[in-house]
Amino acid sequence: MRVLITGITGFVGSHLAEYCLARDDVEVFGTVRWRSRMDNVPDIVDRVTMIDCDLRDAVAVKHCLDEVRPEFLFHLAAQSFVPTSWKAPVETLVTNIVGEVNVFEAVRELGLGTRIQVAGSSEEYGKVYEDELPIKETNPLRPLSPYGVSKVGQDLLGYQYHESYGLNVVRTRAFNHTGPRRGEPFVSSNFSKQIAVIEKGKKEPVIEVGNLEARRDYTDVRDIVKAYWLALEKGEPGDVYNLGSGRDISIRSLLDMLLELTTAEIEVRQVPARMRPSDVMVLRADTTKFFELTGWKPEIPFEKTLRDLLDYWRERV
Repeated sequence: MRVLITGITGFVGSHLAEYCLARDDVEVFGTVRWRSRMDNVPDIVDRVTMIDCDLRDAVAVKHCLDEVRPEFLFHLAAQSFVPTSWKAPVETLVTNIVGEVNVFEAVRELGLGTRIQVAGSSEEYGKVYEDELPIKETNPLRPLSPYGVSKVGQDLLGYQYHESYGLNVVRTRAFNHTGPRRGEPFVSSNFSKQIAVIEKGKKEPVIEVGNLEARRDYTDVRDIVKAYWLALEKGEPGDVYNLGSGRDISIRSLLDMLLELTTAEIEVRQVPARMRPSDVMVLRADTTKFFELTGWKPEIPFEKTLRDLLDYWRERV
């Protein structure tokens, strides 16, 4: 089986590539750009075929799809950091929405039967009320950031291209996920790196934080990539599935769990610059639909996820 992963050098893409390579008879291809960092893929770069392709370039995308002709396509490439979308809303919308349209158009024009996974996000739900928890796939979409809007656009384009052209698009809305190699700007990774730097005596024993009251549904990335595979293997084209743990914790609780993994005495200090213009206060997934279809549920304890993430940074600072 030929598998194409857009954004293969990213956090989730690298873990998904490892998962695919561990399966029998899977040949893995991935899109990269000239400026793509390869930090996440040094152990697999010789086992996958990297194709230089900017997804915003329709011609390049069509050439890529024509060369690979994948059976499975995992569309992960995106501007994926919410705070960046406030500073660069146009870039976020163009990268995420236009890039996906180019993928769909290439598959359509080439007449491929590729099964395509669109990696959506719980940020699509945005403003959620307590009486709407846990969040079902039928919940209203009220995005509260340009990133959230861009993911709604990707999600609905996946539905539209299935309905209009019969593309085999399966949409997933993954809730928060983390683990080793998580990008430094993301809160779980940022806290972990700050702790690792403090442990090495390279900064004052103070962790700078933003809003600690927001609650999120966290899953280990190594469980999420298994769900992505199952989504294409068993998912119904045109349909959408929540992926998460079904539990939410506050960012304060996440920080407390990390602080329990260190012997360093650390002060917690809230910094206004780390606050967002608006924030999603609570996200908790109802994953009944996907569980009944596939039997998938997260297996890795969150304590192990955080320990592995902290150890990842301890090895690098």
